[in-house]
Amino acid sequence: MADELRARITSGELRPGQRMPTQARLADEFGVERGAVRQALRILQSEHLLTNVSKGAPATVAPDLGKALTGPGAPPQPTMVALAPRIAAAFAAPHVEIDALCLTAVSLTLAIGEPLRQIHAGQLKPAKVDVRVLLPSRDISLAFPTPVDATADAADEQLRLRWLAQRNAQGQVLRHNLQALRSTHGIDVRISFRALPFTPPVKLYLLNSTEALFAYYTLARSEVEIDHQQLEMYDAPGIQSTLFAFEQGAGLRDTTFVEQSHVWFNALWETISSELVLTS
Repeated sequence: MADELRARITSGELRPGQRMPTQARLADEFGVERGAVRQALRILQSEHLLTNVSKGAPATVAPDLGKALTGPGAPPQPTMVALAPRIAAAFAAPHVEIDALCLTAVSLTLAIGEPLRQIHAGQLKPAKVDVRVLLPSRDISLAFPTPVDATADAADEQLRLRWLAQRNAQGQVLRHNLQALRSTHGIDVRISFRALPFTPPVKLYLLNSTEALFAYYTLARSEVEIDHQQLEMYDAPGIQSTLFAFEQGAGLRDTTFVEQSHVWFNALWETISSELVLTS
């Protein structure tokens, strides 16, 4: 029951500030006792998705779901649920700093669209934006995506070129959209890319030196059509990866994770990474 109600909240079916159905209605809908309803509501309250959970009036959906979905104690969420609201919150700072390590930058490019919309609508106006992105080098043999048939050299090269085109396209869109803020809104923008000599098994987003969002790339078997042929491959769809959130000051574990993630990112940026050019 908690899973179903959580899905209704995160999908927008139940909106921030909206009153929930009464416990009696929920008990009837799910065919359970009211004690089970109260337990499910308390779970969502502990995740900061609901407020005013009591035996009296109906509970209310939390007004700040962005923080609730990724703050301390919140359940992990798919990248495309959790990343956009946290990126938008980061853009409320005068100096925005975003570091990202990922496979193609698809999730980052999509997520950054929301704060860009808010800037163009006059709702946000940071003075400075610094973005650093680490992506795999075009010169390496990728661990994934890779053909299921390990002997298929031609298929391996086709998948590599497909990934490279996606990496370059997403990076170019991200750079163009951010740099356009200079001319349209007078914001000081710097965006830099560096190439990694390996395929990252995880993705990491560091926001304003206060948050670390972390996810595993989990491989799955799938099919893709290239040149009118179906290829079976192992790949990891990053937008579906479950994102775990850590926040500076939310306890020793979270604070240490955020600090060490910055140390790790900076070490990669300053040592074994190399210049990255977003062309084929």
